[in-house]
Amino acid sequence: MRCSAVSPPGFQEIHLRPGDFYFGQGAVRLVTLLGSCVAVILWHPRLCLGGMCHYMLPARGHGRASEPDGRYADEAMELFRREILRAGAPSSEYRARLFGGGNMFSNRSVPAVLNVSARNVEAARNLANRLGSRIDEAHLGGVGYRKLAFELWSGETRLEHRQELIEFSTARRENESR
Repeated sequence: MRCSAVSPPGFQEIHLRPGDFYFGQGAVRLVTLLGSCVAVILWHPRLCLGGMCHYMLPARGHGRASEPDGRYADEAMELFRREILRAGAPSSEYRARLFGGGNMFSNRSVPAVLNVSARNVEAARNLANRLGSRIDEAHLGGVGYRKLAFELWSGETRLEHRQELIEFSTARRENESR
């Protein structure tokens, strides 16, 4: 199969929310908005096949449901593993792209154990490496939010990064001065 760089007529645009997962091929564009969450994209360039997950936390705090839940990085990777097995190509042939994990609150100092953004970024790198997929692209950490689009017909990603933060103390000071 040959991937196309040209947008197919009538392609479907699917918006992934936190916890969503999609894997497939064809005339589909996946779009998501990320703050401290992370999106992992896996792409097989020869098969023109891939997917995206949008997870919120590195792992579930306790126990595990009978079915993997895309809200957690480790379980989202299990969803990827299942789809990769169905597709029949080794996971090492997929290319990983990692996005998100932005700090949304600039003036908040958070203990490392509670820093969800940093823990999500670390989980993304570890899980992609454990899967055996080479990380081709990463735009992680920093501040602000990201809008991400991934086209399954071409493997192209488009990223818009806004370094806007929520600053509680500044807003409070402005209101107090009025």
